[in-house]
Amino acid sequence: MAALAALHRKRWVHCDIQPAHLIMGSERTFLIDLALAQGGPVPDDVDFAYRGCLVHYEAPEIARSVLQTGFAIPTRESDIYALGASLMISATGKRHVQYPDDADRRDQRRAIADGPRQRVEIPGLLGSLLTAMMARLPRDRPTADDVSRELARVL
Repeated sequence: MAALAALHRKRWVHCDIQPAHLIMGSERTFLIDLALAQGGPVPDDVDFAYRGCLVHYEAPEIARSVLQTGFAIPTRESDIYALGASLMISATGKRHVQYPDDADRRDQRRAIADGPRQRVEIPGLLGSLLTAMMARLPRDRPTADDVSRELARVL
């Protein structure tokens, strides 16, 4: 996804990737809602500690940090995880982890931080890419440039 790759190259992190923030155009996808984005100076009167995003798409390290400390430091790798989780639910209707629909936010975060992952049951390159994007360890995830190139091949 070129928009996320461009954002990451400028050393910004979106911090709230979810399906509602991806607008599909006829020739490209647009990434919207940069309200939580981080990477440059933010005026003190609008700055605040990052306390996670829409929980359903959080990376395990973000969920774990919010549970332990009440805040987290978003990264390009956590954006990649969130994009993978967004693509997975969009393609399959399944979350990247299982928890009851009525689970409270803390229980959702516990499942994301330490629970088992759903198997990606999408065949071919897209399934392999989503599996890599949602790797448990941030260092094992592809970059946004890698994802953009692979999605261009798949789609």
